Amino acid sequence: MEAYLLENTMKLLEEPLSSDAWTLIVLSSDELVHAKPFPGVEAQLHHMPLSRDARVCKAEVRKDCLCGTVFTPRKTKDGKPIAFGYLLTGKHLVVCDDSGVAHTYLKRLAKEKQHPKNNAGWLFCTLLEQLLLKDFHHIEEIEDQLGKLEDQVLAGSLDKFGPQLTEKRKETMKWFHYYAQLNDMVCELEEDEYDFFSVSEHQQLRLLEKRISRLQDGAQSLREYCLQIRELFQAEVDIRQNRIMQILTVVTTLCLPLSLVAGWYGMNFRNMPELHWQYGYPAVILVSVVIVVLCLVIMKKKKFL
Repeated sequence: MEAYLLENTMKLLEEPLSSDAWTLIVLSSDELVHAKPFPGVEAQLHHMPLSRDARVCKAEVRKDCLCGTVFTPRKTKDGKPIAFGYLLTGKHLVVCDDSGVAHTYLKRLAKEKQHPKNNAGWLFCTLLEQLLLKDFHHIEEIEDQLGKLEDQVLAGSLDKFGPQLTEKRKETMKWFHYYAQLNDMVCELEEDEYDFFSVSEHQQLRLLEKRISRLQDGAQSLREYCLQIRELFQAEVDIRQNRIMQILTVVTTLCLPLSLVAGWYGMNFRNMPELHWQYGYPAVILVSVVIVVLCLVIMKKKKFL
């Protein structure tokens, strides 16, 4: 657990100060379960959600606090989901973070040492902004990967394409739902029924909402792009099937008259003159060749080939 005093700079404390001081507290789920009440949040701490229980982005508005969770589609290098719980009172911000990502962002803010509006509300809004800094770049990376899949389809490499597209489609769905939930959460915070945020922080929340909306639109575009690629893939599969059917149709058309000839001369009736004619066998071969050539010429003229 770490506690910071919020003034013009963020000062690391050995333990939280009195309830009158602007304070940031960062701790893990286990530390929160066994934590003693902190000054200023004694009555609200039981509303604090655990980071390990976070599954969605949400905000719960109460008369004496704001609380909720943030759950992102990203994961840390060791596979932990990037998620945290938060509790915001008038002068205190408590963050429950098991992944360490939110704590890293807050430490980075502490090192900057330039916070003219340093308070709990401003710090929470800034933390949400930090989460979104690299998201535009990440959406561009997904778009580039989808572009490579599209090029793969156009090049005719359809092997293992289905699982790759399904994976990307699921990924874009996760990002879209994440931004939708985050947008709803910020809108809930922006209503600010009990005046937890200042006027400047409301402006910060509005800008944050617009950024999330743009990211949500980008995620929606990726979903539509996935559908377009799937339609392109299906069209390419249909073209291949049509080519195969065309070849089979040509072969069948060539074989039908030959089958007729073979069936006709395979009857072996007693009075068939070709059975005793010495040139009967070569004549049948010649007729078959003529039939095949004639069929090919006709198909060529009709542009079946």
